[in-house]
Amino acid sequence: MKLSEIISLTNARLVAGKNVESNDVTKAFSSDLMSDVLTLDEEHILLITGLANVQLIRTAEMADIEVVLLSRNKRASQEMIDLANEVGLVLLETPYSIFRASGILYSNGLPPVY
Repeated sequence: MKLSEIISLTNARLVAGKNVESNDVTKAFSSDLMSDVLTLDEEHILLITGLANVQLIRTAEMADIEVVLLSRNKRASQEMIDLANEVGLVLLETPYSIFRASGILYSNGLPPVY
């Protein structure tokens, strides 16, 4: 799924990242447990989470996750934005809950990791 479609469907705002049109995702995963995120062995994943801290960016980098969607109106700090740009991570913010964002994306064709 194209990031522009994800942004439109979830009423998201791009806060970090470049080359949005070249970053397609093939699956999504929703979690607030970064230990679960570290077990993923997939490429081109969208992570949907309610966490908003620097450890999230570090975990996404270690797990090779390219796109993170912060839910529930969580706002990325400037430190998070700077780090996301530094490591090449696309960071989005949505007012929707994790459940709502996941449901919308799934119903529009984005499959889950499992």
